[in-house]
Amino acid sequence: MDTNLSGKTAVITGGARGIGYAVARSLAAEGADIALLDLLDTVEESARKISDDYGVRTYGQRLDVTDQDATNAAFDTVAERLSVPQVLLTAAGIEINGDSIDVPAAAWRKVIDVNLTGTFFSAQAFGRGLLASDLPGSAILISSMSGEIVNVPQWAASYNSSKAAVAHLATSLAVEWAASDIRVNSIAPGYVLTDLTQQILDREPELEADWVSRIPQGRMATPQDLTGLVTFLASNASSYLTGQQIVIDGGYTAI
Repeated sequence: MDTNLSGKTAVITGGARGIGYAVARSLAAEGADIALLDLLDTVEESARKISDDYGVRTYGQRLDVTDQDATNAAFDTVAERLSVPQVLLTAAGIEINGDSIDVPAAAWRKVIDVNLTGTFFSAQAFGRGLLASDLPGSAILISSMSGEIVNVPQWAASYNSSKAAVAHLATSLAVEWAASDIRVNSIAPGYVLTDLTQQILDREPELEADWVSRIPQGRMATPQDLTGLVTFLASNASSYLTGQQIVIDGGYTAI
């Protein structure tokens, strides 16, 4: 199976830590040059660490993906520093929990703006660069199993809605760009143990047992559990796969 990505540049939004960082490392292991875009101040350090470990070229930049002009400029900079990106992973996202009847307008808009609009702006900038260069590419948008089910016992209507929309955004772009050899898929992770998830569990430790009890495999995912799928989707090994959402949740949604 050909998963080699040498000569290609991959952009990972939300790539300074968690899922994005783990995936960035897996793509670098396949030879891809890596650009990390993230709001965190540690993004440049994360990029340097990948370069040191894998010997690929890297670039790190702070970015608010909800700023369309800044996102376009960031992708232009990546093209200048590395090459026109041919792989995209959108891992930037937030979640705000709470009873829907009490959710403030600002909180609702923030979740939709980051998770959906930010994903669109990133995909838009990615597609624009490929179309202008007449290059093929693969975009992987991070949705969630929460776009297909309702998480319990905590409530997150804004997050669930945004992730359902991301999945359909992926299918919409896949059809629109198929003739230009730009593939777009989404992956829908279940519960993944990241730094952010751990912060939630530190506040509400009872949630972990509840979550795990609903997962047939009996454990939460680690970020590394997603890297094989993303590498496959990013590479020529999946050259005829587009417009799909793939759930990777340890069997949670199969019950």
